[in-house]
Amino acid sequence: MPELPEVETVRQTLRQFILKQEILDIDVYYDKIINGDTKEFKRRLAHQHIQEIERVGKYLIFILDHDAFVSHLRMEGKYHIIDSDTPIDKHTHVVFHLSNHQDLRYMDTRKFGRMELVDVHHYLEQVPLKKLGKEPFDIEVKELYQLLHKSSLPIKTALLDQSIMAGIGNIYANEICFEMKIDPRTKASRLSKARVQELKDISVDVLTRAIKQGGTTIHSFDANGIHGLFQVELNAHGKKVCSSCGGPIKKIMLNQRGTYYCPLCQKRRY
Repeated sequence: MPELPEVETVRQTLRQFILKQEILDIDVYYDKIINGDTKEFKRRLAHQHIQEIERVGKYLIFILDHDAFVSHLRMEGKYHIIDSDTPIDKHTHVVFHLSNHQDLRYMDTRKFGRMELVDVHHYLEQVPLKKLGKEPFDIEVKELYQLLHKSSLPIKTALLDQSIMAGIGNIYANEICFEMKIDPRTKASRLSKARVQELKDISVDVLTRAIKQGGTTIHSFDANGIHGLFQVELNAHGKKVCSSCGGPIKKIMLNQRGTYYCPLCQKRRY
């Protein structure tokens, strides 16, 4: 699933090509991608210009003249900018025909992604964005400490809880735990204020480095042909040998998510 760095890479890439373009028409080939009425979605957005693309956590927000829509890529969603006369791929589910004779095409092999109309002025106050916590870049350590100490979750699972902090997914949660040298099963409520400060700092550092590298290419992620390079810096996720001690990286299932960690470097604490 694209996480914050991958979604930010998509945002930055799309901004270079589609800002100020008018949406002439929209074709929807799989209605379930649209949360709400598909006809209303098409009618409302047609003949508006794409003024900006924002991001909150793993969500993209397309800001138009009078409306906005939220897009969540879920597992396999991608946006491609393609000449309008290019044949439609079988995995293409939504096509925005633009005034520059190109299409913004949403492709999704698993059809899990979703789009939804929101109020252009108050989208942060609407579902699904209103349920999100702050991003690691924005949250204060005191607030994060309080949220974690109300939680009964293991720290790895707490990092995946978007109501605590938005944007972190499975890959980066594994990397953050590795860099903290903490066992992912450690209860989040056990972290001291100093360790919560470290958690915030490392989260920001990992995400910032990943954004600079264009995200991580795992399976099928790309941003209009731009493939992320952060996978060369991964220390835990998908690895077999620890880059610090040379010992084996172990994979376990924690709350049904594949979790990679070094039993020697990441000590178990409850």
